Amino acid sequence: MSEQETDRNNKNEEEFSGMNEQKRNEEEETEPTANSAEAAAEPGQEAGQIESDIEKLHTQLEESTSQMNTYKDQLLRLAAEFENFRKRTEAEKTEFVKYSHEKIIKDLLPILDDFERALANGKKSTDFDSFYKGVEMIYQKLQKAFDEKGVKPIESLGKEFDVMYHDVLMQMQKPGVPPHTIIEEVERGYTLHGKVIKHAKVIVAAEQPAESAGDDAAGSESKN
Repeated sequence: MSEQETDRNNKNEEEFSGMNEQKRNEEEETEPTANSAEAAAEPGQEAGQIESDIEKLHTQLEESTSQMNTYKDQLLRLAAEFENFRKRTEAEKTEFVKYSHEKIIKDLLPILDDFERALANGKKSTDFDSFYKGVEMIYQKLQKAFDEKGVKPIESLGKEFDVMYHDVLMQMQKPGVPPHTIIEEVERGYTLHGKVIKHAKVIVAAEQPAESAGDDAAGSESKN
């Protein structure tokens, strides 16, 4: 190969090498520009997303506030209704207690009328037997009224003392009667549907002294 051809080849290689280097430099200059554009676009996109999120939060807040106000109104309405119900119930309860004995009183008033008539007639008449029979009839009428209401007398005489039914007024020694046996009823007791509402006031037999018991035993042996 001649020197001219060699020089020409070297010159072509240098020109090709220079073109490659120039192209590489251009690409390097283009890349930062693209990256800069992308970097500049990202803040704008983030700002738009934030504004969208804020708008959604505002919408949710308005919906929650509206729902809260609805619940608040319902709660206030229920509270007012309950207060009215409580007052009405208390008034009805007071009214019921106030007139709870109305039926019993209405049943007893005719008996009171009978007593007043008997007293009025007793002042005019000297017939004691008639007056007594009239009072006895009124008494039986009163007993019947109590019985219909579930009031029963406590049978005490001859029974053994029971603290659940009786109040002891005193003790008395009575020969031949076991101790703690009721020998006299001073005031009758009553039950209402089985519940004691008035204890009977009674007198009970006391225990016999030891000497008396010994004397009784000795007298029995002597008789035998």
